[in-house]
Amino acid sequence: MITMNKFRLALIAAVFTLTTSTAALAQAPLKIGYTSVEYVLSQMPESKQIESDLKAYSSQLEAQLKSKYADYQAKAEAYTKAQSTMTEVVRADKEKELTGLQNSIQEFQRSADQSLQQKQQTLLKPALDKLQKTIDAVAEENGYTYVLNSDGASPVLLHGPKDGDISDLVLKKMGVTPGAAAAAPKVTTPAAAPAAAPAATKTKTKSKK
Repeated sequence: MITMNKFRLALIAAVFTLTTSTAALAQAPLKIGYTSVEYVLSQMPESKQIESDLKAYSSQLEAQLKSKYADYQAKAEAYTKAQSTMTEVVRADKEKELTGLQNSIQEFQRSADQSLQQKQQTLLKPALDKLQKTIDAVAEENGYTYVLNSDGASPVLLHGPKDGDISDLVLKKMGVTPGAAAAAPKVTTPAAAPAAAPAATKTKTKSKK
């Protein structure tokens, strides 16, 4: 009888302990941290190389754009000087060629902008992958349930305590000493082509647009 009572008391104690532990776990507050991805990227050694590569690629695109415009400008000036001596057929053909060159320049600039965006994404991917792995590691080591990004015009984080910012922890985890935030690598849009030359003066033949 005594043995049975002791067994029952032990069972009740065990159930109570399990219930209490489960309740405590369920009521434990979530630990939420945040970081500035732009700030961390700007501090990473990779950022300088990324920015350098982007500038070099942008310069190549800009040089091609200037070359196209120089070709257009030279032909436009030649047309302006010689149009009075041209036949209507030649004049129409030259005007059509100039219009085609203008369209080609505009299309190239649109394509260059897209190409530069893609180049940036390609260059940033390894750094972003490294950053994500480090954030995961820091979050696990420090008990953060969620980590938010505080960047952007509409950041996920609207308010948070300073001790919730894990940016410097992430940098230290990567072996980087936190410093003054620099600008994160950004896309440099190729310079727009100079304004097109004035439309050629028309005589009898209408310009084909």
